[in-house]
Amino acid sequence: MAILTVEGLHVHYGPVEAVRGVSLSIEDGEIVALLGANGAGKSSTLNAIVGLVPTHQGQIGFKGDSLVGLATEQLVRLGITLTPEGRRVFGSLTVEENLLLGSMPLRKSADRRKQNLERMFDLFPILVERRQQIAGTLSGGQQQMLAIARSLMSSPKLLLLDEPSLGLAPQIVDTIFDQIVALRDSGITILLVEQNVAMSLEVADRGYVMAAGSIVTSGTAKDLGSSHLIEQAYLGHQ
Repeated sequence: MAILTVEGLHVHYGPVEAVRGVSLSIEDGEIVALLGANGAGKSSTLNAIVGLVPTHQGQIGFKGDSLVGLATEQLVRLGITLTPEGRRVFGSLTVEENLLLGSMPLRKSADRRKQNLERMFDLFPILVERRQQIAGTLSGGQQQMLAIARSLMSSPKLLLLDEPSLGLAPQIVDTIFDQIVALRDSGITILLVEQNVAMSLEVADRGYVMAAGSIVTSGTAKDLGSSHLIEQAYLGHQ
């Protein structure tokens, strides 16, 4: 059963059409990769799904219900969260304070928030050691783990990840992708935007490739990895 459906999505920034008729779907329990060169419209698609930019045209559905016009806070309550590109932790707050902010939209009880906090520390052990450290002083990899953990504090069913490996050392990238697989195995469905094509297809079940705001091809991760279509999309070959 599809947990997320996007049909004929258009996103405009003034006169610029960033997303042009994108349609995709994600089944419950999948990791789906959304691939493409910089400027292809991937982040704009994620931002439209979570209501950060307006939908000019098209439909977005979650478990059969329309999301168009809902505020981002409402989407979090429905079970959808986004870890944005560039981490964007609250640099002047501690690790623990950052995490607790992630559960605020749900107005959880103190006991439930504490349970979720301890679960994040189990998933990301490095954060336990840093729980009282100011987030802005963490390394890039630690900040990325914190950003993902903060998104998970609301117990989402669908997690949107935007460039989780951006700017990280290869060893840390491996750790982040191991965590992505572990999250899927724990029951969280994931839509992954990522420039590291090889790593994305290694963990994903399926993928879509975007170019110039549109989906140009899709398929299983295995099929996409063995075809020349991704190279065409990134390099503009015909």
